[in-house]
Amino acid sequence: MATVVDCPTCGKKVEWTEKNKFRPFCSERCKQIDLGAWAEEKYTIPAAAPADPRDDEQQ
Repeated sequence: MATVVDCPTCGKKVEWTEKNKFRPFCSERCKQIDLGAWAEEKYTIPAAAPADPRDDEQQ
């Protein structure tokens, strides 16, 4: 039995199989919508701000 997941874009149930070339998405359209959201920076990955090298010079 194949694993069933929700499409990250529309929430439709999708079988996680090699036959589904769009997995984890249900369609090319949902895949493109997600790609567009990344391109428009609607998603972010949290990260700590890098250390400022000027702080070392002031000490």
